[in-house]
Amino acid sequence: MSQSKRQQERQWTVRKQSQNPHGKVKSFDQLADEAGKNPKE
Repeated sequence: MSQSKRQQERQWTVRKQSQNPHGKVKSFDQLADEAGKNPKE
């Protein structure tokens, strides 16, 4: 028997939300902090 439409939509939503291929995106503040900690020589 096939799955209910609601269950299929829920599973699709979970799959889409769990995709994060490049890792978590850092906030601008975090990037600025890292740039300040690692001065270029």
